[in-house]
Amino acid sequence: MEIFVTGGTGLIGTSVVAELIASGHAVLGLARSDVSANALASAGAEPVRGSLTDLEVLRASAERADGVLHLAFSNDFSSEGALTAGVEEEAAALAAMGDALIGTHRPLVTSSGTPAVPGRPATESDPLSEIGPVGGRSRAVRRVLELSSQGVRSASVRLPRTVHNNGDGGFAGMLTSIARQSRVSGYPGDGSQRWPAVHALDAAVLFRLVLENAPAGHAWHAVADEGDAVRDIAAVIGDRLDVPVESVDPQIYGPLGEIFSIDQPASSAHTREMLGWTPQHPSLLPDLGNIRP
Repeated sequence: MEIFVTGGTGLIGTSVVAELIASGHAVLGLARSDVSANALASAGAEPVRGSLTDLEVLRASAERADGVLHLAFSNDFSSEGALTAGVEEEAAALAAMGDALIGTHRPLVTSSGTPAVPGRPATESDPLSEIGPVGGRSRAVRRVLELSSQGVRSASVRLPRTVHNNGDGGFAGMLTSIARQSRVSGYPGDGSQRWPAVHALDAAVLFRLVLENAPAGHAWHAVADEGDAVRDIAAVIGDRLDVPVESVDPQIYGPLGEIFSIDQPASSAHTREMLGWTPQHPSLLPDLGNIRP
C-alpha cells in the first residue's frame, strides 16, 4: 500500500515510517520544513510539503493514498490557549482527511492517548474522556471512528503516556527535560500514580498491523508496560542525571499538571490477542538507563 503519514519525522513517526517501508509499503510523508522533507527522503519516503493547516494538501494526499496514518500534533503545551489551538488544528486536519476517504473503505488510523479509569487498568473498550485539557482530541478521535459507518476503515491506536526510545520521549522525557533545567527530578504528589509505556519500535509495529488488518471502528492499545509508578521513573532519571528526587507541585507542569497527577495504568490484552502484537523491545525503566548524564 501507499500510506500518507503525518508526523513522520517525530520520535514515533520515524519508527513508523521505517517499519512501513521495511514491510514493503510506500510512504508519502507530510513535511512542513526542508529539514523534515530531507529526513523523509533519506528514510525512503516521498515528502509532501505542507502542515496540518494546509487542508487541501491533506485532502489531496489522502485521496491519492491507499491509506492514512495520522501522528502529527503541535506539541505546544506552554499554555492552555496553545494546547487548545493545537487540538482544534488537529481536529480540522482529521476531518479533511476523513472526508476524502468516505466510501473508499481505505484505512484511516489516528493516534490518541489511553484513558484513565479509576481503580483498574484501562482497556480498549473504555471510552476516552471528552472533558478536560485534551477533551477536544477525544471528540476528534470519536468522529474518526464513526466514519466506519461511511465506508472508512477507521481505527485509533491509543498511545500510553510515554512512548520511548533510548530513554527519550513522552511524559518521562518531559520529566527528564525539566530535571535537566531545574536540577531536581520531580514527581507530582506522592508519585504513586502509574503511567503506561511502550517502546517506539513496538508501537510502530502495531500501527502497521492496524493499517493492514484491523476491522473498522475500533480502538487498540499500544501498551507494553501496564504502569510504572512516577516516583520510580523520577528515581531513575535522578540517578542518571545525579540530581535529587523530590515531590513537586503539579502546577509547575502547566496545563499538563492535572494529567500528570492521575493514576492511569492501561492494558493491551485485547490488542495482543486480536492482532497478534507482541512487544519485543526494552521496557521504560531499563530504557531510561540510556539517558545521557
